[in-house]
Amino acid sequence: MSAPLGHQAPYTAEQFCRAAIARGHRIFRVFFYHDGVYNALSTAVPPQDAAQLPAGWRELRDQHDVALTVCIASALRKGVVDAGEARRYELDAVTLDSHFEIAGLGDWIEATQVSDRILTFAR
Repeated sequence: MSAPLGHQAPYTAEQFCRAAIARGHRIFRVFFYHDGVYNALSTAVPPQDAAQLPAGWRELRDQHDVALTVCIASALRKGVVDAGEARRYELDAVTLDSHFEIAGLGDWIEATQVSDRILTFAR
């Protein structure tokens, strides 16, 4: 998935999740990697006239228990860190939105094992 505000893919993915849930499907996990980790950045403030994608992801997590997982390798490269990684690398700030979690490819593999469909949204 690409970064928010940069491409259509994150918006399409979020809307797809909503449509699938509305039709009775369950979304086990959304795995963000490469520039997609910017979707989890707590310090991003989208323009008021733009779609409020961060709020949309948070709502999916809160209302539908969708796991929002960020690839640790991509996150570290982009400066998206949780409290544990901030301490580990002696950084001053946590930049990961609290609705997201940082994890490795093992979590993505787990999702492929328990899901009947895997979709990729990219530019």
